[in-house]
Amino acid sequence: MARIFGIEIPNEKRIEASLPYIYGIGPTTAKRILEHAGVDADIRTGQLTEEQLVKIATVITSEGIIIEGDLRRERQAALKRLTSINCHRGQRHKRGLPVRGQRTKTNARTRKGKKRTVGVVGKK
Repeated sequence: MARIFGIEIPNEKRIEASLPYIYGIGPTTAKRILEHAGVDADIRTGQLTEEQLVKIATVITSEGIIIEGDLRRERQAALKRLTSINCHRGQRHKRGLPVRGQRTKTNARTRKGKKRTVGVVGKK
């Protein structure tokens, strides 16, 4: 497996499809990176030379694309800021409810988790 910034990307796939294995790089960004690096998008990752891998890595750093640990830390800090200032979005994140205005009477099971029925205890 080829390694870029310590992340292993699959050898048998096209480089265009392998780059999105890096957190923070999607299909569109992968195309742009390969275009700037001058690497053919149809070549398999295993066939890349060391020089081409270095070119791809330098393009990622020069374009200022934030990837992996830095991006995860940045997103975590943004959520922490929202919860600390007690804004509406922060409150929703804290309670594990949908953040962007979705309905919660029905659906929203992805955020709320498995349904827990609250039953009434009958008389004995």
